[in-house]
Amino acid sequence: MTTTVTAPPVPVTKAAPPTGPVTVRRRWTEHGLVFTAPFLLMYGLFLVWPLLLGLRMSFGNDNVAGTRAQLVGFANYAEALSDPDMWSALGNTVWFTVLSTVPLVLVGLVLALLAHQLRVVQWLWRLSWFAPFLLPSGVVGLLWLWVIYPSDFGFADQLLASFGLTPEIGWLTDPRYAMLSIVITTVWWTVGFNFLLYLAALQAIPQHLYEAAEIDGAGPWHRLWHITLPMLRRTTGVVLVLQVLASLKIFDQVYIMTGGGPDDSTRPILQYVYDVGFTGYRIGYASAVSYVFFALIVIVSLVQLRLTRRRREENAR
Repeated sequence: MTTTVTAPPVPVTKAAPPTGPVTVRRRWTEHGLVFTAPFLLMYGLFLVWPLLLGLRMSFGNDNVAGTRAQLVGFANYAEALSDPDMWSALGNTVWFTVLSTVPLVLVGLVLALLAHQLRVVQWLWRLSWFAPFLLPSGVVGLLWLWVIYPSDFGFADQLLASFGLTPEIGWLTDPRYAMLSIVITTVWWTVGFNFLLYLAALQAIPQHLYEAAEIDGAGPWHRLWHITLPMLRRTTGVVLVLQVLASLKIFDQVYIMTGGGPDDSTRPILQYVYDVGFTGYRIGYASAVSYVFFALIVIVSLVQLRLTRRRREENAR
């Protein structure tokens, strides 16, 4: 009798999927898209889509009356570039940026240096100098309206009268003082942000640099000019870029305090867009003016970034 012995079946094993860098990168990409999808959806819905919609409106004669818009090509842009009111509002915006940027940077730096050096109730100085930045624009506008109100009710006129000076200066009704009043209000309101950036940069400077300079006989002013300020150069560049962009977008305090007056001497470009679009009912033309202003902001940003990069390359050499 013959017995047949059969070999046991060999199990078939599946090849393991490749686990190289390409597969790992693909998995990270898939997981990243899943987690960023909600943000990308909101970003596209509330930023990209309005941006594209406004661009389309700038080539038409859209209005708020709901009538059917017609394409007019570059007619809105041609009208905007030849509109003296638009250039006047743009000039007011640039003038406010020039007047406000320098004190906002310098005052923020000085306050940060003081808060960094003061050792008594340090938290109180930091809180008091940063607290105005947390106030909404409506509160700031009404508060400073009370301060510089041109009558016996205004705090500024009462203070001047107590020193024997001429009261009742037209802080908001005289074109010579209206823009200056808005600049003072803005500096008081927003300098806390620059102060916070400078304070964080000061705390990041290595302490051993000051100790070594002090051992070598360097005084406080020498340490300030040769250690502190050079170490804050990069922070100053960031503060300057952010401040210029923020000043170009001024609207709230002007609209609350002066309404653009007197004689449109303080009306910024954003208020002109608002007046043309929602008071003059010309949404298409207002969109064109907005994109002219947007192009200006892009140019300013690119120039500042280019200058900052060139300065950084020169310092690296």
